[in-house]
Amino acid sequence: MRKLIAFDEDTFDKLKQLGRDRMATFQELADEAFADLLKKHGIPIDLRDALRKSAAQSKTDTAKSPSNSPRPKPRKRRHA
Repeated sequence: MRKLIAFDEDTFDKLKQLGRDRMATFQELADEAFADLLKKHGIPIDLRDALRKSAAQSKTDTAKSPSNSPRPKPRKRRHA
């Protein structure tokens, strides 16, 4: 998918220089930047990331569920 993004001249020059310094294409820089942005906001980047996040959430939910917490001992009944 192609989308058009506008940069001011100074920013674009700095991005081109960064790409040269790192021997990376502009597309690679953009991919890294957008992946970092999604990660910052907790949005899975791909299926593997989504599954990893889901599994971690499942472990947290399981640990917090009342069925896994220690149950109080039943009280002994007193006979009158």
